Amino acid sequence: MARADSGEADAPDREIRLVGNPDGQWTARDLRVGVTAQGESRGAALENLDSVVDAIENDGGHPPTDDEIRDLGVDPDIARSRGDELPDVLQ
Repeated sequence: MARADSGEADAPDREIRLVGNPDGQWTARDLRVGVTAQGESRGAALENLDSVVDAIENDGGHPPTDDEIRDLGVDPDIARSRGDELPDVLQ
């Protein structure tokens, strides 16, 4: 288990678990934020974890585009017309 200081005096310490998986992948988990990411190497897993934490803490990301919705096998017009009801593919 690794502990790293974020560099900000008022910020809590960041505690990360890094695990090598039997399939050769690596899993990194930020225990403070409660998120997990994987990568093909330790460095890739940590970079992916940093991206996820950044998206959560800094309101990163974006609403999905029509093409991204289509890539999931969902018609964007139908998905947007259903309100809060999940499309069949996500139920």
